[in-house]
Amino acid sequence: MTRHDAGSSSRRTVLACACAAGAACLAGCARYGTSNGGLAGPAAYGPPPSPTASAGSSAAASASAVLATTAEIPVGGGKVLTARRIVITQPQAGTFHAFTAICTHQGCIVDAVSGGTINCPCHGSEYSIVNGSVVRGPAPLPLAAVSIKVEGTSIVQV
Repeated sequence: MTRHDAGSSSRRTVLACACAAGAACLAGCARYGTSNGGLAGPAAYGPPPSPTASAGSSAAASASAVLATTAEIPVGGGKVLTARRIVITQPQAGTFHAFTAICTHQGCIVDAVSGGTINCPCHGSEYSIVNGSVVRGPAPLPLAAVSIKVEGTSIVQV
């Protein structure tokens, strides 16, 4: 007869949760654009939905949609907003663009903007800071554009 160890139940629970998290991660990293049940099209890796305000509060809508200030985005470079899954670039002074920060190769989050490109750390894909097009693969598709506008010194999502 074996003694029931209370710790073994806890270990099994932790292990089961870790396996479930791993399966969720693999599902989230499904190959972009596959036709065999994977995610398809730019919408699958598109930007997060625009924030919404409570009824009658347009000021709250603008405040909640502020992504960055113009001073935070260097000319010829950009800034990755990891939590928002957006990258904002300024290819030339006063011209701002935004794209989804999710690489179209395997769904990694891009991590840097330098040398005129938005760079993915996973497999080396590079995208243009001007239009999000693929400069260097293996990414198969450009980054999806995110609608933004400049309001004073704030860059807001529209």
